[in-house]
Parts: sequence; structure tokens; C-alpha cells
Amino acid sequence: MDPLSALRDFTIRGELDKIVRVNDEFRFGSDYSFPCFAETAYRSKQGNLYTLETLLHYVNNHHVKHTEYIQNARTLGIPSVTFPDRKPLLDYLSGRISSSDSIEFVLPQNPKFPDLPLPENNTDLPTPENNNNGLIDLDLGRAEAAPVDYMSLIYAAERPLKDREELLECRGRNFYGVLTAATKREEERQRIESQQRKDGLVAKSRLMGSDDRGMAGYGDEVGYDPTPKPKMKGGKIGEGVPIILVPSAFQTLITIYNVKEFLEDGVYIPTDVKVKQMKGAKPDCVTVQKKFSRDRDRVVTAYEVRDKPSGLKSEDWDRVVAVFVLGKEWQFKDWPFKDHVEIFNKITGFFMRFEDDSVESAKVVKQWNVKIISISKNKRHQDRAAALEVWDRLEEFVRSRSHS
Repeated sequence: MDPLSALRDFTIRGELDKIVRVNDEFRFGSDYSFPCFAETAYRSKQGNLYTLETLLHYVNNHHVKHTEYIQNARTLGIPSVTFPDRKPLLDYLSGRISSSDSIEFVLPQNPKFPDLPLPENNTDLPTPENNNNGLIDLDLGRAEAAPVDYMSLIYAAERPLKDREELLECRGRNFYGVLTAATKREEERQRIESQQRKDGLVAKSRLMGSDDRGMAGYGDEVGYDPTPKPKMKGGKIGEGVPIILVPSAFQTLITIYNVKEFLEDGVYIPTDVKVKQMKGAKPDCVTVQKKFSRDRDRVVTAYEVRDKPSGLKSEDWDRVVAVFVLGKEWQFKDWPFKDHVEIFNKITGFFMRFEDDSVESAKVVKQWNVKIISISKNKRHQDRAAALEVWDRLEEFVRSRSHS
């Protein structure tokens, strides 16, 4: 048996008084003996292995205040147990816990019964015929020795393992820190998101005033498309930042609340969640930029997103390039177009739906020249592909209008 297991056994049995120091070794009654300075399998949080002398002195003085215990150990010249190790060490030695992550069993130590060499011939093994009492003769100045308990040696060398569930159920572990860290990450994400919105508004104001400044050097510096867009004559896009319209109704998937995360980051966040997160009044306009693309040599372009078509002036309608449709006729009431054919010839349309929604939800939309895009209710990693579909269709439409 190793020193740590022997000390634990005697501690649990309440027989610490039977451990006696003789010169430079501790004798555990008549059972075991170990050197006083033998390292045990218990490793401190500082990294060193505690010696048998240190553990025995601590377990005999664990009831003493830590400061007094330190002073007493220093007087005796015995290394002390650190404060963080006190309780878990005492719990293990006294049997309140059966294992500890600090224990590192290596080769078993048993000075009284050293490892015996295996005989060269199996006939030399002791048997009931050649050794009636099953004892092995040792040439150590005594006639007989007690039999070696090899199973105990094996058990002493074993190190208990734990799975994930046992770790979660382990006493003394607190996962509050994990929750705190996750909360801080979410707060930081919202802070960055707020800053990005401010940056987007600045970009919008710069683009809106690009004609006055001439856009000299501006497009090359930050990656925006510096080419002025002509007013829509004969179907072309009007001058200024292109406009994307979204429904103001909450029953649609894409609204002015969540359009920025979907188009810029490729992540769908339900509108009700964004409303709860948002501080302040509902924005009248949101600026979005295409931040990802299949094209490595992409040019970042800014778009305005609005949800109040009634607030658009006649020249603003020349800048409208896309609309997310609700699937209801009344969405297009008072639009400056005669019918759906004219609307979706001059504006590209998108209809967002969950992939497991019924076919009836898109029955009306299928009669229009609209791109239907499906997303999953739960698989958020698929949102990026859906956002790319929107950008590909939108950029293709803008190019066709610019050259028409």
C-alpha cells in the first residue's frame, strides 16, 4: 500500500495514534513503514507533492487555526499544507470524499514488501504441495514473510476517472462563473452592435452628401462604390443610397428591427426578441452594408431600409430597389404603380418563410415575380446561405437596371 492510502485508512479508522515515528520513518502499527520524507500521491494546488510527514502533521493539527498551524509547522521545520488545500485534503483523508483530482498515483510504494522478481521456472512458484502455508521464503534474515497482496497493490495504483455528468454533479463546484461570462459576452455583443449602427448612420450621411464632396478618394479608402447613380429615367436607379422596403407588420419574418443582423451578419433574430433588446424609439431608417460575399473582390455598398412607403417622396421611389413582401395585397396600397407586374419589374421582391410552413402561406406570392427564400426555425447556421441568396438576387437586379 502507498503512504497516502495507508494514512487515509488509519485516519478513517481513528488509529492515528498507532502511527509512530522511529528515526526517519513512520511505522503504521505493525502493518506498514514508510520514510518520513516520502512523497505521497497528493499534489498541492501549487504543484508539489506533499510528503508523508506534512500530511501526518496536518491531519493531527487540522483543528488548529491556520495561522497557528503555520507557525507550529515552521517551528518544527515541517512543510505546511496551503490554505486552499486544507478542506479538500481533510475531506479525502477522513473519508468524506472517495477521490480527488489532486491525487496522482504512480508506481505503488511498499518498502516493507518490495516487488519480488518473477521465478524463471513456473515450478519454482510456491504451491500447496511445496509450501503448505503459501508463504514465500525470503533471504532477509527471517524464516518467513507475510504473503504479498497483489490485488491491493493494483487497486492502490488505480486512478478513478470521471465522466462529464459526474463532474456536473460534483459537490463543491459552482458554475455561476460560466453564466456570468456568457452574460458579459452578450452585453459586449450588444455594445458592438450599437456601435455598428452608429457607424452605419455615419456612412449613410457621407454617401448622401457624396455629390457635394465629389467622393474624391473616399471609395478607395473604405471600400464603398464611388460611382454616382443616375436618376431613374427609363427604369434606371435614382441618385443616392438605394432603398429596401420591409413590412411594418410583425407577422413577417424580416422587419426593420432584425433586417440589419440578417443582411449584414447572416443571422436571423426574431422580431420580438430584437424589440425587447432595443433601447429607445423605433428607427425610421436603418442603414445596412453587405459585409460578406462569394466574391473576394467585392465592393461594400450601403442601403437604406425603411418600413413606411407613405413617407417616400416621388424622387425617393426612384431609389427603391427591393421589397420584402408580406404576401398581402394591402401592402401595396397607394404605391405609385398600376399593378404587381409593374412593381416587380422595377423592384425586386423577396418573400421570407420558414421551411416547414404550409404551402398556403406562399400561395398568393407564387403568382408574383418574387424570390421565395426559406430559413429554418432552429438551424441558425443556415441563415448565412439565405442572406447570400438575397444579396445575389439584389445585386443581379441592380446591375440589370443600371444597364437597362
